Amino acid sequence: MDRPPTGTSRWGRRGLVTGVLAAAGLAVAACSKDDEPTKKVSGDKVDAAPAGNSDAPVDGADPSQTAGGSQTAGTSPTGGDSTTKSLDRSTGAGSRRPSGRQARTVRTYSERDESYMGAKAGRQLRSRPSVPAKLYSGPAAAATGTKVTSPLVFTADPVLHLVRRTTFGASPELVAEVRKTGIDAWLSQQLQPESVTESGDVAKAESVFSTHGKSIKQLRADKERLGDQRPYADQENVRLTIARQIWSQRQLFEVMVDFWNDLFHVANPFDGSEMVRASFDADVIRKHALGSYKDMFLAGNRHPALLRYLNQDQSRKDRVNENLGRENMELYSVGVDGGYTEVDVRQAALLQTGRLIKDDEFFYDPNAHHVGAIKVMGFSHPNSSADGGLDAGDEYLSYLALHPSTAERIARQLCLHFVSDTPPATLVARLKKSYLDNRSSIVPVLLTLFSSSEFWGSVGLKVRRPMEYVVATHRALGVRPGAELADGLSAVHNRMRELGQYPMGQPSPNGYPRVFTAWASAGTMIEEWNEARSLVAGGRKGFTFVKPEELVEDPPATAGEFVDALSVRLVGQKLPAKDRAAVLSVSGLTADATVDATFNGAVTAVARTILASPYHSFK
Repeated sequence: MDRPPTGTSRWGRRGLVTGVLAAAGLAVAACSKDDEPTKKVSGDKVDAAPAGNSDAPVDGADPSQTAGGSQTAGTSPTGGDSTTKSLDRSTGAGSRRPSGRQARTVRTYSERDESYMGAKAGRQLRSRPSVPAKLYSGPAAAATGTKVTSPLVFTADPVLHLVRRTTFGASPELVAEVRKTGIDAWLSQQLQPESVTESGDVAKAESVFSTHGKSIKQLRADKERLGDQRPYADQENVRLTIARQIWSQRQLFEVMVDFWNDLFHVANPFDGSEMVRASFDADVIRKHALGSYKDMFLAGNRHPALLRYLNQDQSRKDRVNENLGRENMELYSVGVDGGYTEVDVRQAALLQTGRLIKDDEFFYDPNAHHVGAIKVMGFSHPNSSADGGLDAGDEYLSYLALHPSTAERIARQLCLHFVSDTPPATLVARLKKSYLDNRSSIVPVLLTLFSSSEFWGSVGLKVRRPMEYVVATHRALGVRPGAELADGLSAVHNRMRELGQYPMGQPSPNGYPRVFTAWASAGTMIEEWNEARSLVAGGRKGFTFVKPEELVEDPPATAGEFVDALSVRLVGQKLPAKDRAAVLSVSGLTADATVDATFNGAVTAVARTILASPYHSFK
């Protein structure tokens, strides 16, 4: 493990951990044994690791809980017949999930993010004063009209706040673009990504991955032709996603792709994902990321990736698997407290029989479809014909997508992602109404969010997750594609895996946690800082780097002014006097000391220290 730069006594490991946690309104105790899970899931294996992400239960929940955090009952390990009466959801004794896991016997929280916020650190976050609630005529009006009262030392500059929240990280060029274009015009462009010219860096990344843009049929042909020498489309899809996060000009679109990949989640990789997962990304998530959730939800339920991931391809009318029927409600729509019962799960599973896979592609087999009247929550259908079973299922899925509980759940997730780990009830209600009024179209919902005072008043209330930190660091340092780019992106993918988060990487169907308390650990922060040091020094092949001494054009001659200029370059603002002095202490120089472009040899350490500060960890 790398060590902090020499001279970090006043700005060292514990100092920065304390600084980040204190700025979040937390305490170092947030990382205590009692309040934080100690395992994380990384890729296709489970390791002890510094990252805080975990599906471990909180407050006494049974470790065999369902992936989504709900209590379940009444299904057999093989997906066979289940009990047909509503069971007591407080116990579920003796029942099993289709996956073979025992249902948890205690459900303290309905959502995993909520369970993390039930820890001590989360309770401290909940004590923050609320932001005044108001809807303005547009984003720029809301930015101007909202008074920022955050106790943090971040600048209240609305452009910096907008860029931090709606992109994977600010760069001087991007900030200048938003200032020139204006908040309303820039957001309008971002919400129409096809109108934004994509960067050549993304095109270069696309060119190095031979599976990019190929259909499932083409991938199958490559497998037959190349055998073990073939590239794997699912893995290339992850690495291309990383490239897009770093270099895309369509940043809000990429943020929304990541948002949906956590909400309508299909792991990448999973057993059987090779031929189908990249297509799910292109044809379900990306195609509908700024469209309507109803269309995304319907498309996903006709896609082989989702069907295979949740064992729907094994479900027949005489051998029903309930995984997809359950997760469609529990995780992908109304949520565990959305009003469904175990009987509803069974009925939904029966209605979706016949949705199968052949040659890695979706097909509907009427001979496998259950016929008979169906009632799920408030939805009913005669389902009297096997030939009409696919359409009947789509009617049900449309009902779920437009259900008020789905609207509220997606509204809350958007608030968690863009605003605060303690979503304002006023904003959740406002977004829910917009979602229902616009029949799940996402752009109007986002415009409502960005036109709300709760968004603009939330400066400093979100912390970057590990993947977001890594991408933001690449962007802040101006890292560009170089030779051997595919190997370089593979190395970034592996580094993110070590940190516990990479695009689409959560193995279970609930996606990654969105709240800071799920990731809060000193080990994770130290590894992020080591990553920043490596990138400042240009220590990864496959990329081109700005030399540390060239990060600031025409660097000032005194150390204090140099730190000011470098802080603006990397985090968009000058640091307050106390933190500026802490950064200076890394070099052992006083503010009025004369320095050259290398900061007298300390520029790498100084830059890395700024990137290890809360000003870069927060967004």
